[in-house]
Amino acid sequence: MNVEEAIELLKEKGYKATGRRKDILGYFAESDGYRTAKDLIQYLDKGEDGISFDTIYRNLHLYHDVGILESTELNGEKHFRMNCTSHHHHHFICNDCGKTKEIEVCPMEEVTRKLANYEIDGHKFEIYGLCPDCQHA
Repeated sequence: MNVEEAIELLKEKGYKATGRRKDILGYFAESDGYRTAKDLIQYLDKGEDGISFDTIYRNLHLYHDVGILESTELNGEKHFRMNCTSHHHHHFICNDCGKTKEIEVCPMEEVTRKLANYEIDGHKFEIYGLCPDCQHA
């Protein structure tokens, strides 16, 4: 998803696309991997006027709820990234820097066989470790 698609989705859901919201979307569109609210605040604080934690968290959860951002938990903290809507895939996530790598393999075919009598509503498959850059650092 890119910034324009995200703004259009916000408008379709009845939300305004303010300058601050566009700044937040721009940050995630340019980021390679999952980022925290703290990362976002540090990025936005480079501007002239500050932004509150409440505003950040409110917008992050709004974007997650409407499907603009995906989230995961790393080291006990919630991380977000722009939603990948182009095709079904999963991610390797670096525990150190948060970068992601797409994984085209999906274990759901095997899981569906093992849970034949269960109704599955969805799934999320993530692998955690260290990317090559963080291994060498």
